Amino acid sequence: MRRRRVPEELGITVVILLVGAVIGLLSPRFLSLDNLQLLLLNGTVIAFLALGQAFVLLTGGIDLSTGSVIALTGMTAALAMRAGLPWWAAALVALAVGALVGFINGSLVHHLKLPPFIVTFAAFGYAASIPLILTGANSVNVTDPMFAFIGRGSLFGIPMPVVLVALAALVFYVVLRHTATGVHIYAVGGNAETARLAGIPSGRVTVLVYVLSGVCAAMGGLITTSRLMVGYPSAGSGNELFYSIAAAVVGGVSLFGGIGSVQGALLGAILIATVSNGMNVVGVESYWQPLVIGVIILAGVTIDTYRRRMSLTELLRRKLRAGPPVTPTADRSAPAVAAGSSAATARREH
Repeated sequence: MRRRRVPEELGITVVILLVGAVIGLLSPRFLSLDNLQLLLLNGTVIAFLALGQAFVLLTGGIDLSTGSVIALTGMTAALAMRAGLPWWAAALVALAVGALVGFINGSLVHHLKLPPFIVTFAAFGYAASIPLILTGANSVNVTDPMFAFIGRGSLFGIPMPVVLVALAALVFYVVLRHTATGVHIYAVGGNAETARLAGIPSGRVTVLVYVLSGVCAAMGGLITTSRLMVGYPSAGSGNELFYSIAAAVVGGVSLFGGIGSVQGALLGAILIATVSNGMNVVGVESYWQPLVIGVIILAGVTIDTYRRRMSLTELLRRKLRAGPPVTPTADRSAPAVAAGSSAATARREH
């Protein structure tokens, strides 16, 4: 009899409910309608960052530039409107800038074989410096009142940032689960060399995920700037980077690549937003928040490492029970097996 598979997202859903219940007992104001709306609005930026970070992590990379891209793209939109562009054109320019940063990151990682940590850490530096240089470290007021619709508007009573996150999550879910591109992303994260030998364009996949991360960070920059109607050169310099990594990791996206889902990343973002908002409501000092988020990241990585080891152990047991392989050579690791099967599926789809 085949056992039913328990969704991996069930665990984090239970954790979110427990955390919300505990914070609600400590402070009844947490469950008020106004605070829950604030939690959702603040969580949309984290959600966008987590979605972009999840795509990069699925390929075994990491993006440390997300916080700085928030400032860069927000200031780009504000400066574009001050130069006379309509709000929608300024938003498109900002998204293009985010995509450009991602394209540079992905190209350097793939073509020059540089470590993603170093490449994106360098991007973190220049993306944070450019807005300061362009404005002399001064803020820029948004001149087009229509721009407020992105961060303050609503559609059928639903805040526009929440609508944008929902649309992005739906598109990303379809891409990951129902397209060859999604199969390629998982395959590259499972084992890049096996994916390459299977004919998967790993270079395109690598560049694509970093571009998506840059676009998601740009959406975070647009929402932040739109809500404040001011472009701040220091926006995104707080805990946004930690939030994006923590949300993706606790949502089940593996730091080793090849494992994770869009819905898991979204749930991770909700958990991080809940913890952050709850600490503010309860009255915990802000300097405690990085410590808590750091512990959450450490716990997520520990669980991910343990899960990976258990998967490898279970795979080895199955192979031993099945007997010697038919082919002369055997796969050396679980990721290689996963990537090989994904690559074969991808090639059949083509």
